[in-house]
Amino acid sequence: MKPNDTEHQNAAQAEQTTPETAESAVDPIAVLEAEKDELRDKFLRLMADMENLRRRTEREVADARTYAVANFARDMLNVADNVRRGIETVSDETRASADDSFKSFLEGIELTERDLLKTLERHGVKKLDPMGQKFDPHVHQAMFEVPNPDVPNNTVVQVVQAGFTIGERMLRPAMVGVAKGGPKGDALETNSALDERDA
Repeated sequence: MKPNDTEHQNAAQAEQTTPETAESAVDPIAVLEAEKDELRDKFLRLMADMENLRRRTEREVADARTYAVANFARDMLNVADNVRRGIETVSDETRASADDSFKSFLEGIELTERDLLKTLERHGVKKLDPMGQKFDPHVHQAMFEVPNPDVPNNTVVQVVQAGFTIGERMLRPAMVGVAKGGPKGDALETNSALDERDA
């Protein structure tokens, strides 16, 4: 036998034994365990994705219910403003000296305004009453400053146009006049606390 023939036989035997050796090296149970772990991981990820999708959908549906009327409510605020302006044009003197029919007319307009505001509130739109509050740029829009040394700085002293919220969002900020020149709010609170303690 030639040396080349021996090498050829050894190579042929190596080719025949290699698949058997590979099969015996790979444990079928380990393959199934790895596949099970992979499928379990995919299942857990899918469940987490589905839970996140469910929560996001619930949040979007809740937001749609709460804020769907926002554009309509914003348009209705103009109506509420006009009704309020109409009421405010009548002075106290005119109201006091008016005849019964005019007083009834004014009462009807005021009733209409109350009903309008109640209806808006029933749909999640609430009117803000910032008078006397500390100025907050998130809910107020300062239109002018009023020099007043008796009122703490940055206190709302006049409301030009009421603000409204819808749900937890600002629908329209209140347009306000803010006090200027008075004591700092913290200093005033400290002084009043000291006065109470001394009393």
